[in-house]
Amino acid sequence: MKLKAVTAVVAALTLAACGGEQPKEVTAEVPHGYVEGAEEAAEAQSRLIVADSDTGAVRVMDLITEEVHEVGRVDGVRAATGDGRFGYLTAGDGTVRVVDSGSWMVDHGDHVHYYRAMVRDVGVAPGKQLLAAYSDPVVSALSYSDGTTTLLDRAALDKGAVTELGKIPREPHAGVAIPYSEHIIATVADAGKPLARGVRVHDRQGKAVAEIDQPCPELRGQAVTRRGVVFGCADGALLVTEKDGAFAGVKIPYPRSVTAQERATAFFHRPGGATLAARAGESAVWSLDVGRRSWQYVETGPVAAVNAVGEGGPLLVLTRDGKLRSFDGAGKEQTAIPLLTPEAAAVGTASIQVDPTRAYLNNPLSAEVYEIDYNDNLRRARTLKVGGKAGHIVETGR
Repeated sequence: MKLKAVTAVVAALTLAACGGEQPKEVTAEVPHGYVEGAEEAAEAQSRLIVADSDTGAVRVMDLITEEVHEVGRVDGVRAATGDGRFGYLTAGDGTVRVVDSGSWMVDHGDHVHYYRAMVRDVGVAPGKQLLAAYSDPVVSALSYSDGTTTLLDRAALDKGAVTELGKIPREPHAGVAIPYSEHIIATVADAGKPLARGVRVHDRQGKAVAEIDQPCPELRGQAVTRRGVVFGCADGALLVTEKDGAFAGVKIPYPRSVTAQERATAFFHRPGGATLAARAGESAVWSLDVGRRSWQYVETGPVAAVNAVGEGGPLLVLTRDGKLRSFDGAGKEQTAIPLLTPEAAAVGTASIQVDPTRAYLNNPLSAEVYEIDYNDNLRRARTLKVGGKAGHIVETGR
């Protein structure tokens, strides 16, 4: 009986269609991970945003094809930072130019999507004297030296428009705000104090919703990891985490008493990694294992730049003699190779960008960026020519 009923229904539908009724239009299902205007790829589409300190010329190099895209100029460019897709370049007058590298990834935890799109100059962001820029899929938080954080609409930014969602006004201080777990973690300072004393949780509109009880005196430096957000404090590091909507802070104290000069005040790491690197004075480096909540003090010689590959990987240090050095987890030097002249290392804008397989180091006095295989005794895999001078670099697509 059931088979006969189904057959009858199918026959009736067929007759209705033949009788002149048009079948309903079927809407194509949007593929998982689809992004309008972008091409999805099977592997990371890494690119470098490069700014020439002399001319202000901004270029984007595709690290797969080595094609270089010209993206205008930023007069007197003196700083560059990125959020994985966009570069934020600070001009000589303090204004901030936003450059879309057209390369990014979306991490869903159990899998990752990689995308590529057109390179473009997005425009000037509101505010001056940028301290830091961090983003999530909804909001980009730009923090400035007057203590204000401007929240930009990330979806609009993706489409090439700078659209302000709101602000987080605070006492003037060298502080930051970081999107994390559908909220924003922002530093807090007392009136008249140049440094923050702790952090507070805000919603995405900027409203304060919770306070982290654990203090962080003289807060300087921050990093976003898979294990939480890390802030540098006078007495160690503050790790902020979230579980079931509740935010908490835990202190990772230094292993010994440290001087003000030895404190970690700026962290560097591979995106997604939970091992952080920071200068420890003039001639040493701190390595912070966030998972184990432990510090390692590494004597390196005079430091020009530093970064950390991550768990099981080396600590990378450019010393002022122009050598790139790698150190193991115990702080023992593994390899050292000459890379820059001492004059280039002394410029102060060389940086080490790290992704899962390679490191990139710019020569501020030439057009060269060096691609380093850090798993093969710091082998120089490629010397990339970007045009002009590679004064500042930011890697995207990671």
